[in-house]
Parts: sequence; structure tokens; C-alpha cells
Amino acid sequence: MPVRPSSIIPRRAGFFAFHGRGPGHGVRSIPLVSAFELITTDPHSRARRGRLRTAHGVVETPVFMPVGTQATVKTVTPHELKDLQAPIILSNTYHMMVRPGMEVVRALGGLHRLMAWDGPILTDSGGFQVFSLSKLRKIEQDGVRFQSHVDGAPLFLGPREAVELQRALGSDIMMVFDECPPWPAERAVVEAAVGRTIRWAADSLRAHRELPPGPTDGQLLFGIVQGGDHADLRRSCAQALVAMDFPGYAIGGVSVGEPEPEMLAAVEATEPHLPADKPRYAMGLGQPHQLVKMVARGVDMFDCVLPTRIARNGTAYTRRGTINMKNSSRRMSPEPIEPGCTCYACRHFSQGYIRHLLKTEEILGLRLVTLHNLHFYIQLMREVRDSLDAGRFREWSEEFLATYQPREENQDHDAAD
Repeated sequence: MPVRPSSIIPRRAGFFAFHGRGPGHGVRSIPLVSAFELITTDPHSRARRGRLRTAHGVVETPVFMPVGTQATVKTVTPHELKDLQAPIILSNTYHMMVRPGMEVVRALGGLHRLMAWDGPILTDSGGFQVFSLSKLRKIEQDGVRFQSHVDGAPLFLGPREAVELQRALGSDIMMVFDECPPWPAERAVVEAAVGRTIRWAADSLRAHRELPPGPTDGQLLFGIVQGGDHADLRRSCAQALVAMDFPGYAIGGVSVGEPEPEMLAAVEATEPHLPADKPRYAMGLGQPHQLVKMVARGVDMFDCVLPTRIARNGTAYTRRGTINMKNSSRRMSPEPIEPGCTCYACRHFSQGYIRHLLKTEEILGLRLVTLHNLHFYIQLMREVRDSLDAGRFREWSEEFLATYQPREENQDHDAAD
């Protein structure tokens, strides 16, 4: 008889503790104080070059993390992710909790073993997804009661439960449980969300210290700064979290529907209050030009569903912007998606062939565009790092931004990918 999701959300600690060892067994626990190394900074901006050590490997920053919400980056195998040189991927606690369920993840040895990925994994706490269920949830002092989007089953998730779930998943980087206020929102709503975010961050940190280890030793727990478009609230939230001394900090509540200038302003209001010796992660960002602008504002880590989502609609990234691979002008084209690109799709196939696959709804078509788009993002961050190493970030970024022509894309932070 299948276990309903509601049966996997206990109200107290201990239920998800691993007593055996999973794929992280034998990995030496890494001291949190030495997890991040700041290598160099750009003299003309806030851009930084760093190195983040995790239990499953070293992540060079700035870095883009492909999104695998359901323990898979859509249409792409772990082997292909390795070929793409993806240094780290992202999964989501809420979605894993609902399907396949934690009893399945536990039985199969944790998230790394489940999906056959031996590199670093970052898991979101599920807070954003829970708070997006506005008609199905009720906020309480120590968490949120809500209904599963799958079958309506009653569930509960709070800071301790979120850490407990992520401990069982065995991710390398866990996120605290927070409240992401909607945009736009009245100041009182944002103030209340910031208050809960700070309180729940402390509860998450306490749980992280108290709970027994899971399948991955040395898990890192990042705090999340909220505050909407109010600079003073972002400052106070950042200062409160920094006092708790997390090994890394995320800038939350961005890319939730606000215009790009407000998105940039939110990051600019937060970044100066974060410690230089800890990594900064802008959650849910973004389009290529936005990533470059965020790097210049001192951000180190990014995730976004856009490369895989728009690929499934036949849209590909190029140095000049996005192109529609279904367009009739590509029907007879012998050219690759982008001349000079070294991805698998561009090395082997023409635009005409890929358009044919997309128009006939062959799965290979969207797989090829997905591989290309992920390569584009990963290569973009490699070029950012190389330019910082060479002391040429200003020149490189100016050239890229002058060439790349952005278009309006869906910027939802979580669109389950």
C-alpha cells in the first residue's frame, strides 16, 4: 500500500535521521569556516572569483547550477551533465518530499545515489514552493500547513522539518526555511515575512547542529535574505543572518515578477551587508545578461530553469540573444545552432535537422536544444571566471552586454523543472 505524503511529515525531530551510510560515507567532514576561498576581486566592480569546497567536490565561482527539481535535469542524463562540465546541480525539497516521497529516497540511499550523480547538489528548502500555494496553505508560528499540489494531502513544513528532509536527501548545500513575500506586496506583509525568515533561520541553524548526520558529511547550510524592494528591510535581515554566521548567504525574493531594475536594486541593497569571505547566491536568476550584471554586483552562484524550459519550446541561446529553432527560415540551414559553439548539438547537427525534429515533436530535438542551452550557460560562467583570472572582467562584460540582445522570458523563480 503506497505511503501518502502526509505520513512523511512528522512534527518532531528524528524521523528522517539516517542510521546507515549512503554515497557520502567516507567523505571527510569539511569545517564550515574554510568552505569558501576568495581568490580575486575585480577592481572596477564587485565581481569576485572564488572556490567553494563541498563534500562531493570543489565548485569554482561564479557558477551556474542547472535545475533538477524532480531529481533530474529535464531530458539530460547525469553522464551528459558531466560532459557539459556542470560543477553542481540543484534539486528541490518540496518536490522530492511529495514525489517520490522521502521513504523512497531513504530506501535508495539518498539523493546522490538515487539520481546517479556524484557531484555537489544544492537543495532549496521548499519554502518558496509552499508559499506559492497561496490558496492551499496556512502560516503558523513554527511553519506552514498546506495541501499537496499532487493529491491535496495535508502536509506541514517548518524550519526543523526542512533541515531534516535535506539532511536525509544528503545534499551538499542546504537552504534554511524562509518566507518569500510576493511581488508586489505592502510593507507590512514584507516586514512580517522578514521577521519569520529571521526566526526560522535561527531554528534551521539549531536543527542543523542538533540532528544526526545523513548520507553526506559536512553539509553546508545557507541563510536566505528577504526584504522585497525595501532596502532597509534587506539590510536588517542580512545583518541578523550574518550574526548567525552561516557558511553562505542567498539573496531571496528576486526574479519573482519584478522589473529588472528593481531586481538589480534588491541585490544592490543586500550585497554590501554580506561578508566577503562567504559565497552569495542569487536564487532563481536568470537570463544570461542578468547573470553577468549580477556577477558585477558581487554574486557568486545562480540557478534558473530558463535554459531547459525554453529549449522545450524550441528556443536556443546565442551570443546575440535567443533564436526560435522552429522558424521556417531554418528549414534548409546547414549551419549549427551557433557557429563556433562546441556543444554536442552544434558539433553534430544542422539547424535544418533540429528544426525537423522539433516540428515532428521528436524528443531528440528538445534534448539537443537543451544540451546547447545548458552548454551556453555553463560556458558563459567559465568565460566570466577566466576574465576575472586574467583581470579583464570589465572589458569582457562590456563586450558581451553590447552584443547580447535580451528578450522577455518567464522569470518565475520556481517553475518546477
